[in-house]
This record gives sequence, C-alpha cells and structure tokens, in this order.
Amino acid sequence: MNVLFVLATILFILMVLVGGKKGLRSFLSLFFNFIVLIISIYFMLIFRISPIIVTIITCVVISCINLFFVNEVNGKTKVAFISTLITMFLLLLFIEKVTKITMIQGFGSEQSEALAPFSLYIGVDFFKIETSVIIMSTIGAVTEVAISMTSSMREALYHNPLIGKKKLFLYGIRIGKDILGTDTNTLFFAFYGGYMALLLWFHDLPYSVGKIVNSKLFSAEVISILCAGIGIALIIPITSFIYAYFSAETE
Repeated sequence: MNVLFVLATILFILMVLVGGKKGLRSFLSLFFNFIVLIISIYFMLIFRISPIIVTIITCVVISCINLFFVNEVNGKTKVAFISTLITMFLLLLFIEKVTKITMIQGFGSEQSEALAPFSLYIGVDFFKIETSVIIMSTIGAVTEVAISMTSSMREALYHNPLIGKKKLFLYGIRIGKDILGTDTNTLFFAFYGGYMALLLWFHDLPYSVGKIVNSKLFSAEVISILCAGIGIALIIPITSFIYAYFSAETE
C-alpha cells in the first residue's frame, strides 16, 4: 500500500509540474473514471440493467470527464465529444456482430479449473458483457485521438483563419495519419504487456500454434486490439470532417 501511495504521489507531482491546472484535472479524472466504472459494474450486477445500455451511458460519462472536465468546454472539445459518440455507436454495431460470429463470450476451457467451485448462473448475458468489455477498452484511445486532432486543427485555423474547409479537412487527415501508426502500436504493446503472462502460459501448455490462435482467451484479446485500431481509424476522418465543415460554428 505504501508503494502504491508513493507512486501515486510521484504521478501527481509530475502531472501538476508539467500540466499545471490541466495536469491536476487530468489526475483527478483518473479517480472519477474509476468511480464511474465501479458504479457501472454495480448497476449491471445488482440492478440487472443491460450491459450494453450501461456501457453506452458509461462511455458518455467518461467522454465528458476526459474532454470537458480536463480540457473545459470549448469548440474543440465539443467536436471531439460528438466525434467520439459517433465512432462509439458505429463500433458498438460492429463489435456486436463480431462477438456473435466469433462466439468469444463466456469463459474458455483453460479457465474451467479455476471456476469449478463457483456457479456460472449469475444472471448475466456474457455475450453483452464481452461486447461491453471491448467497447470500454477502446474509449480511452478514441477520445485521445479525437482531442489530439481537434487541438491541432484548432491551431491551424487560429494561425490561418482563411484556410478553406477542404484544406482544413485534408490537414486533419494528414495529422490523423501520423497518429494512426503510433496509437495502434501503443494499443498493441499495451495489450501485449498486460497479457504477456497469458502468452507464457500458452507456451508452457502443450498448445500448437493453431490451438493458441483458436483459443477463446487469445482470440478475445486480439479482437479487442483490432477493434480498438478500427475505432482509431474511424475517428480520424469523422473528426476531420466535423471540425472542418463546422469550424465556424464551433469557435
């Protein structure tokens, strides 16, 4: 516990020194997001509210915290928020279909021993739970790309107010191309680092490459990475279009 407190203190000091008031708000947003996630789980398990509905509401609240609380309410955060909602809606429809086709919901055979003492009849739709998990794993990356793009496009519009909407849109796409490569790799290494133990476990088990690829646990993580990458790729043109063609109204 002492180590956790020291690390949190170091993070707090660095964020305040580097970001000032915005750094402080960013640090507080971590706790707010954590509380929102806990509440969302509580509503799903206790009140039996549909995980999809809870996920949509949670994504909206998290987007508001990450955009409006941290960066205040202005033109760029409004566009980033709208772009995030559109992208998450499209992703929700896509991920729901993917989850049905791949049937990755529920627990894998590798987890049967650990789950043996427990009852699985908990009244939760595991298909909806898996869809919600994938959606929640993408919301952070999507909002990050959205605010990065609107901030850059706002600076371009500020320094060149006469820039046309088409040029501003193409400028956003060029920014997005640079963000796309780095963020997708960031997602890959984040998931890989978090599930390195899973890969080592597969290595120790008598699993062939084909069995690993078709494992429910492995497939679920790969699908999460790919869906997050798709979300990043989608929000780039969406944000560029909305900001470029409604920039006069948002500023």
